[in-house]
Amino acid sequence: MTDAAAKDIVDVVVVGAGPTGLLLAGDLAAAGLSVTLVEQRPRTAANLTRAFAVHARTLELLDARGLADELVSTGRRIDRVRPFGGMTLSLQRLRSRYPFVLITPQYETEKLLERRALSTGVHIRYDCRITGLQQDRDTVTVTLTPTGHPTDTAGPTDRPTTGPIQPTQVIHARHAVGADGVRSTLREALGLPFPGKAAVVRSMVLADVRLTDPPQDVLTANGTADAFAFLVPFGDGWYRAVAWRHDTPTASHTPAGPDVPGDPLVPDNPVDLDEVRDITRQALGTDHGMHDPRWMSRFQSDERQVPRYRVGRVFLAGDAAHVHSPAGGLGMNTGLQDAANLSWKLAAVLHGQAPDPEALLDSYHRERHPVGRRVLRVSGALVRTVMVGGPVLRTARRLATGVLARVGPAQDRALATISGLGIAYPPPAGARRPTLAGRRAPDLPLAGGLRLYEALRAGGFVLVTPPGRATPPGAPLAHHHWRADDRTACVLVRPDGYLAWSAEHASDSEIAAATAHWLLPGTGTGTTQRKP
Repeated sequence: MTDAAAKDIVDVVVVGAGPTGLLLAGDLAAAGLSVTLVEQRPRTAANLTRAFAVHARTLELLDARGLADELVSTGRRIDRVRPFGGMTLSLQRLRSRYPFVLITPQYETEKLLERRALSTGVHIRYDCRITGLQQDRDTVTVTLTPTGHPTDTAGPTDRPTTGPIQPTQVIHARHAVGADGVRSTLREALGLPFPGKAAVVRSMVLADVRLTDPPQDVLTANGTADAFAFLVPFGDGWYRAVAWRHDTPTASHTPAGPDVPGDPLVPDNPVDLDEVRDITRQALGTDHGMHDPRWMSRFQSDERQVPRYRVGRVFLAGDAAHVHSPAGGLGMNTGLQDAANLSWKLAAVLHGQAPDPEALLDSYHRERHPVGRRVLRVSGALVRTVMVGGPVLRTARRLATGVLARVGPAQDRALATISGLGIAYPPPAGARRPTLAGRRAPDLPLAGGLRLYEALRAGGFVLVTPPGRATPPGAPLAHHHWRADDRTACVLVRPDGYLAWSAEHASDSEIAAATAHWLLPGTGTGTTQRKP
């Protein structure tokens, strides 16, 4: 732990205990930092099943934390999809340990990440909302107000509480991260706009239901000129139904500020099961005997992105930074990948292990903002494709999907985009071209029976070389060798599973220079000096 704790200053305060905030907080605490996680909801309020798809790249990042296999055991694997028009896409084409989409309720992901966060020492404060934010050269000051519940719980209800919350509390931290969703209080406190537009003018209806006559396909989807629906199983007898048609009422928003939408899942304009059945029959030809809904809602699909992911010592991640249509199941995955990108950078800076702290922290926006923008485009294109109207446009869609169904490279590009495996970051300034720096590191076998993503579980950089290369002195990293004798490359892998540097037949001095560039500051203080 840094010296922040001795000064009654936590290293990082994270706002929002959804998947993004939980992963980020757990990473930071695992790195030895003091972390307070603030959540407005009471501990007992489940988030039900807002998100349900976990893609291959997210599973790889969870594997690097020793969590993927347990999460996979909670859900159902989908290794092929038939989005519309009879087209079938096989996810077995993905070059990953996880060539599938995992379908599991969001609360399973949250339970797993919460348990990890608590085990690493994160202090979770439920029933609190942010009512004030200030920052100066050295510190972020966050003001908390209770939401009306009497206790500050340390975690699940079977653990003791830490006593009553005072009317107002103040937390001082080195940095703060807003992972508090589309109505982010931190984003509002920073005065950042959330520009964008509605992806779908008319709202979607969602329901978790039982089916008397389940479909044969694991994922069932189809669209007509006037309606679209899809069904996906959770693996426990429940199905998520998503349905839309032109005459569906628009969900009402309660504005959260200029250019800021309300929570896309809204309680007004209630959904009736008959409405879900009618739309599903119109789109699929049958409602498969829907009955006994446990949850229903109306969803207003917006496409919005904050212009900056960093303001001084405060960062935004997940839905607080970007929100888009649910098409492709990209929302939660993108937020978790935001967290994986940011956590190691904050840890390196706070531990004084960053040669250029400001550049490293700025790289979070530089790398993740384009990814968020791309996700907005992809999810928007998907939802517009399935809802396209007019005979000419529908014919164009059939032609395009026909090409995608027949052409292997086109399928590979589509699958890489949706799965997240195709994400690559810009190479570092001054990197020699061509370079692999910034690309995803595949999970290759290492000497001793280890995999690369198992080696990443230590939480730091991993250097992989052929045998005989010296370990760079003083560099905080793990040094491993390739399992295969014919590999001649030397690679330095970032904690988030992307290549920091690679070279063929590199000398010991070249390896030392590459690691020093990333890991050996001339003078590290562990603090940043940027003014907000």
